[in-house]
Amino acid sequence: MNLPLRIAIDGPAASGKSTLAERLAKALGYLYFDTGVMYRAVTWAALQRGYAVEDADKLTELAANLDIDVRPPSTDDGRKYDVLVNGEDVTWAIRTPEVDANVSIVAAHPGVRAALTDKQRAIGRRGKVVMVGRDIGTVVMPDAELKIYLDASPEERARRRYQERLARGEQADYAQILAAVRARDRLDKGREVAPLRAADDAVILNSDGLSIGEVFEEALRLVKAMDC
Repeated sequence: MNLPLRIAIDGPAASGKSTLAERLAKALGYLYFDTGVMYRAVTWAALQRGYAVEDADKLTELAANLDIDVRPPSTDDGRKYDVLVNGEDVTWAIRTPEVDANVSIVAAHPGVRAALTDKQRAIGRRGKVVMVGRDIGTVVMPDAELKIYLDASPEERARRRYQERLARGEQADYAQILAAVRARDRLDKGREVAPLRAADDAVILNSDGLSIGEVFEEALRLVKAMDC
């Protein structure tokens, strides 16, 4: 049996795609690659240089010229992968509140997306990768052997986020979270560049009412059913 060497997992915010991708990669011994870290890396580099994150031309040039790589974790400090920018380990540096507050602006620039798509494809060509995002099966790796679109209703996704925040001891308002989830869906599905949608040949998994374990078992079944 020849397993798929490139697995693309897409889906809306809070659908559980990152958790699924991480578990699947670990089970297969593959690289878990959340493409969002590349946008964080560009955001971090822009802030380090004092660039305005609204400057599309400057950010596009920066994204094109940065050497960004994602590798299996080299240190047992809780990281899921190494993120390197020009050879510097920035795995934790890209997780600061300042990066959090600006990454959506950076990711919206078409030129930045185009530059990072090339870098994501290069990692995909190495094989043995589970790549997760919102345009993997449609744009980044349209030739991936297996494409999964993990979906869930806005209500289910909002409920999960609501419960996660309560579990962390934070205050949470379900109605506000649901409104934010729906707003993010409109943004992701309505953008001109690489809108969120399932690839024509993707397997659509709806996780409503399912545990992550049940979703994982179904995804693993799909992987093992393929003979590439």
